[in-house]
Amino acid sequence: MQGWSKSSIELPEAVIMDILSKLPVKSLIRFRCVSKSWCSSFQTPHLISKHHHNNLKNNNLNVLLKRCHGVHLNTRDDIHYFSALSTEEGQNFSVEENIHLPFFETCWFAPIVSGPCNGLLCLHDRDKVALWNPSTREFKVLPKSSVQRPPNVDFTSYGCLGFGFDSTTDDYKVVRFVTNYFKEDEDGGDLGDWNHQVELYSFNTDSWKEISVPDVQPYDSPLFNNYINGFYYWPAIGDSDYLILSFDMANEKFSTLPLPEFGGALADYYLKLLDFNGSLGAIVYPREGTEKSFDLWVMNGSWTREFSLQSVPGVERPLGFWKNGELFLEGSNNILVLFDPATLELKNLGIHAYPGTLQLIAYVESLIPINGRSEHEERIIRQLAGDTSNRY
Repeated sequence: MQGWSKSSIELPEAVIMDILSKLPVKSLIRFRCVSKSWCSSFQTPHLISKHHHNNLKNNNLNVLLKRCHGVHLNTRDDIHYFSALSTEEGQNFSVEENIHLPFFETCWFAPIVSGPCNGLLCLHDRDKVALWNPSTREFKVLPKSSVQRPPNVDFTSYGCLGFGFDSTTDDYKVVRFVTNYFKEDEDGGDLGDWNHQVELYSFNTDSWKEISVPDVQPYDSPLFNNYINGFYYWPAIGDSDYLILSFDMANEKFSTLPLPEFGGALADYYLKLLDFNGSLGAIVYPREGTEKSFDLWVMNGSWTREFSLQSVPGVERPLGFWKNGELFLEGSNNILVLFDPATLELKNLGIHAYPGTLQLIAYVESLIPINGRSEHEERIIRQLAGDTSNRY
């Protein structure tokens, strides 16, 4: 390659790119200064794709934990942040650094996380939406929607959101449900009415457009990653029943499918959707009690129960699976725990947060650019565990 001295050992460029594709993103960023050709090579679709697929093949997962602390839950005094956890063997998922995102500091429940999708995260709260590549430390605030609202709207609320990839056009898309509330008719005394809109953001055009509203309405914030192989999924409610709403990122159409017949009622059980080894899964667990059971259902043409975990004591809700089938859970004392179904061991990982605010995001590193700004420019703070100073 260009930039190498005559005394250096010449390696074929394909060999060099193969070696580089197996390195962590942090190392590749440091290597950008080696030569201009290396720097430009890191931005080629071939290396970006090869690097991502190597991480997928080797199951090189990184873990972020969304947390919340403060004085009073669900106020503007709450502090929402992410903790990067160590995945090194023997480290017991200890906190390496805490990450604070100023863009979402003034929000009440911020931020809800959709993804990951190819190593990218979509963060949102109310009308604020941003993309984040935590590996390259790039952050992109999405533009405000230009979709026209109906006349006489009193205010607009922003509901469920999905984030995914359209492989047919190499485009990342965000689909968002919006509810418009109209002013009351003071003369007639009628209560205010509302209507729904759905808007779609395209990364390729960096703009929003309006699309058709489905016949059912999604609900609930994602606890797991609900994007699977070109589709995003939500639990939804129709005229008289509960079901699953899906959105095809390629043809931009909605469709529905039934819930698993798990033998209970949603009044008594939580049902959370997730990506389970590349298939749509649903984990079902009781709303009440300190000793939980967890049933995992997987959609392969029809719903089948993959496994059942019975009588796990002292836990509240699941947070995600790890590499060998271990299950991250939120303990009854609001501590992150790890349950091994093979040994039935419940390991306390010693990480606290407000009840119900933990969200675990397992992702593979990605070099995918998002045309945003650096974390430094966005004044995002990364603070080493135990360090009281701020660093960008």
